[in-house]
Amino acid sequence: MIYPIVAYGNPILKKEAEEIKEGEDLSELIKDMFSTMENANGVGLAAPQINKGIRLFVIDSSLMLDEEDEEKGIRKAFINPIILDEYGDVFGFEEGCLSIPEIRADIFRPEKLTIEYFDENWNLKEEEFSGLTARVIQHEYDHLEGILFIDYLKGLKKRMVQSKLIDISKGKVSTDYRMTYPLR
Repeated sequence: MIYPIVAYGNPILKKEAEEIKEGEDLSELIKDMFSTMENANGVGLAAPQINKGIRLFVIDSSLMLDEEDEEKGIRKAFINPIILDEYGDVFGFEEGCLSIPEIRADIFRPEKLTIEYFDENWNLKEEEFSGLTARVIQHEYDHLEGILFIDYLKGLKKRMVQSKLIDISKGKVSTDYRMTYPLR
């Protein structure tokens, strides 16, 4: 099943997601989240973006990388994740979001992280990620905390996107995927 993506302005995007009861069967939801992400040409998707306020996200960072990149990327689900540490050089990279189409901005984040999470078989993992994979994880993890990439914008940059954000919440935006709009 391909879910509609929740557009900017829906309150679920600003709420902290709830922990999932350990052992719950999420296999169908995870499969559907990957399908929804791929249908929208995304590299990550958090459960709040499909109107589910739970601590789950999926990523496929290999879609961002070229064959000559040293980093290979991963395709993985993260259940009840906790970022334990972020470190390394802080670098800027242009981010976008399926819930906020047509807006992109340079966001600065640390290049590495350590994260603890359950995989889709409820095996507890602790792993380190770096580069673009770390960036995708940080972006999706923010969704579980009720943080959007535009929340990092300051001053003039933030004011410049305000009218576009209102248009997105009203459905005045063009996408190749289905969305639900809070003010439509």
